[in-house]
Amino acid sequence: MGTAITLDLADDLPPARLHELADQVFAWMREVDARFSTYRADSEVCRFDRGEVLLSEASSDLRFVLEACADLWGDTDGFFDAYATGRLDPSGFVKGWAAQVASDRLLAAGAANHCVNAGGDVRVRGCSPSGEPWRIGIRHPWDPMATCLVLAGTDLAVATSGVYERGRHVLDPRRGAPAGGLRSVTVVGTDLGVADAYATAALAMGVAGIGWLDRLADHTHAVITDDARQFHSVNLPLTG
Repeated sequence: MGTAITLDLADDLPPARLHELADQVFAWMREVDARFSTYRADSEVCRFDRGEVLLSEASSDLRFVLEACADLWGDTDGFFDAYATGRLDPSGFVKGWAAQVASDRLLAAGAANHCVNAGGDVRVRGCSPSGEPWRIGIRHPWDPMATCLVLAGTDLAVATSGVYERGRHVLDPRRGAPAGGLRSVTVVGTDLGVADAYATAALAMGVAGIGWLDRLADHTHAVITDDARQFHSVNLPLTG
């Protein structure tokens, strides 16, 4: 899906087992890419969008994603819209969801201490190799070599949507035009797919997205506006 995937396994398991777990994670991510990449004409999501795959013929993963996107459209008052570009593109949910599934599988397999990073959408559990909580840096929206905030925790799903890599690629679905007003939105929760979609929706809302994020239950956030103002939840899990 045009992004890099990194994995950090911090459990004291035999090397062969760690390699096996890592191989399973990357095999899953390759499977997700083959099914959901909008860059690949032969992906299931592209074939479904062209009408070459019927809903009754779709994989269980595609049906799940379509249902989740429909629910998120309602939860965000239409600002998370998988059809905002005029074609089906659920990437704003899929990347986070895929990393969440990978994390869930690692936990079930006995690897309780890990970090899965899917292009800046991060799911951490347990402790880092140092035995301390994981630290997640939020990229500075104007300086790619710097961070603007650092979060810490042992069970966090951290999703960031911004304009600094792909430009204004997120559309305001009501205007059919690139969203403006916000430079970067980070949402923190426990489900990375949901956090990913919420970050995308808030970016699409523009400055109004700040108030919407303030009202979200069970999530915290950090926002940087186009004019370099920063806002964040009072209970954002920041570290010094």
